[in-house]
Amino acid sequence: MERQISVWQSTLFILCNVDDTRVGSVIRAVRIRRGQRQADVAAAAAVSQAVVSTIENGRLEETSLRFVRRVAAVVGVSLPFAPRWRGAELASLLDEKHAVMVREVVGRLTAAGWRALPEHTFGIHGEVGSIDIFAWHPICRALVCVEVKTRVADLQDLLSKMDRKRRLAPALARELGWKPVLVGSLLVLPEATWARNAVSRFAAVFDAALPSRSAEIRHWLKRPDCDVRGIWFLNFAPGSTKGRPGGSMRVRPRRALAAKLASRLDESSARSPDLAAVGLRQIEPP
Repeated sequence: MERQISVWQSTLFILCNVDDTRVGSVIRAVRIRRGQRQADVAAAAAVSQAVVSTIENGRLEETSLRFVRRVAAVVGVSLPFAPRWRGAELASLLDEKHAVMVREVVGRLTAAGWRALPEHTFGIHGEVGSIDIFAWHPICRALVCVEVKTRVADLQDLLSKMDRKRRLAPALARELGWKPVLVGSLLVLPEATWARNAVSRFAAVFDAALPSRSAEIRHWLKRPDCDVRGIWFLNFAPGSTKGRPGGSMRVRPRRALAAKLASRLDESSARSPDLAAVGLRQIEPP
């Protein structure tokens, strides 16, 4: 029995670490093919030679992801990071978040006087695709193409697609009987640390392609008066009526809190009348 358990544990260990071992083997093989020593790779990656050796031996859990990526980059090996969770359920989960964001944006556009068409597909001049939200402001004759993203995987591809949709937007609008004089192009990201960091990391690119930010965009959506290109960090809380990320928060009314404190002070007034008087003055509303 002990023998069987030992074999099972060894097999499980190998299965769990096969990817780590392969990463190390690939990095080592490419390094040797390029004629580099471990010391050369370590110097270029700003890590110790011991770290390079650890990675090549497949012991990735003994170092950091940052070091692994540095070493891999030096030898020209890419390490795509692909999270997995319950097979197709992960895609459904991400699509659900995307759908919630689209619904939120459509609601806000509608409230501001826009006619919003979610998931608008097109086929024109030999080009086909879809726009997350294609919206029209009839009073100001403004048009806006909205791209909603729950993650940014390929920046170049994202900006290229947004530019193409903006270029086609006037022709698509005319097919719907709209005659725009203003055109906007917006990228909507969730108000989250990763999204802010992603934009900061490529600030020069984003500032050139999409210079406007949330405050300007919200103002523009209320009264569009020029062409606009920008990023809107959407602050919303799915399933919450408060619109605040992080879930709901219980807030006790000030009057109830003051009454509770006063009750406690009344109980102590028999022992120390002076203390009770001071406490009441402290909680008395200005």
